[in-house]
Amino acid sequence: MAFKLLASLLALAVASNGALIRRVACPDGIHTATHAACCALFPIVDDIQENLFDGGECGEEVHESLRLTFHDAIGFSPSLIKQGKFGGGGADGSIIVFAETETAFHANGGIDDIVGVQTPFVAKHNITPGDFIQLAGAVGVSNCAGAPRLQFLFGRPAPTKASPDLLIPEPFDTVDKILARMGDAGLSPAEVVALLASHSVAAADTVDPTIPGTPFDSTPSDFDSQFFVETQLRGTLFPGTGGNQGEVESPLRGEIRLQSDSELARDSRTACEWQSFVNNQAKVQSAFKAAMAKMAVLGQDTSKMVDCSEVIPVPKPLTKAATFPAGLGIKDIEQACATTPFPTLSTDPGPVTSVPPVPPS
Repeated sequence: MAFKLLASLLALAVASNGALIRRVACPDGIHTATHAACCALFPIVDDIQENLFDGGECGEEVHESLRLTFHDAIGFSPSLIKQGKFGGGGADGSIIVFAETETAFHANGGIDDIVGVQTPFVAKHNITPGDFIQLAGAVGVSNCAGAPRLQFLFGRPAPTKASPDLLIPEPFDTVDKILARMGDAGLSPAEVVALLASHSVAAADTVDPTIPGTPFDSTPSDFDSQFFVETQLRGTLFPGTGGNQGEVESPLRGEIRLQSDSELARDSRTACEWQSFVNNQAKVQSAFKAAMAKMAVLGQDTSKMVDCSEVIPVPKPLTKAATFPAGLGIKDIEQACATTPFPTLSTDPGPVTSVPPVPPS
């Protein structure tokens, strides 16, 4: 009797409104889900982890897949739609379906690699490209220590048209232009800063093509606030060749700094928000999760989608607080927030070191 009672209780989950929701047993005999539609995603997640992310690593394919979520979704412009012009379908997978068109956009330089890698997965599984891109991004981020467990809504229809060009911000764009473009898509300046937490687990391949895999901070396998610290350090060198469009000097050898990141960290409209992420892991997680949830459904009708966030793995916690890199400290910070002191951080021991490139898969 006790066993039956326990089994009955385990078959029920309490929803946020206090109602009891019965879980559905998936056909695989292993998983249960709050909605039957989510059952189809568990084998896709397993395939993604094993064959796209090399057994669950936070490596190059995660960085590229996360970039792809943004470059697909931001192809959305309510202002163009209002003018009677096609503004792109947002997070609809058009970058895969119309790859010949969209990968040729200047802002999508180098993205053809991950498009080519993901396309066979879409063909293999009964899933739309828009759903797959956002699913792979959420699963990939979960492999990075310190990341939030991202929301995943399931049910994006297949795209019907390619996104138009010039909707994706470039690293050489002004802050005015970036904030205007993101604002047109419905994202606030604070959400722009939050989305850039993705650069904590990112690397650049094409900004300086002589040094592919160059990370934006010294901890590219950790989803942390180190990126928000190091972008505020005074730049002193280029990791490869100088004079590349969209690149400015960085503080560490082996680390690359985008012009847009540098300027957003120092602009009066975003500097204090930027600084507020320093050593505030809870805010990094919550703000990024909320901004990603908004971005991942741009152009979509969420009333027709199913919340399948439960298929996303739970990330490992972060074990290290943000620090000043060895040999650097508060004297090297170019603080732009005038209203709040820069947080107190410890400094890593030893001499100034170089940041190694992110290894290819």
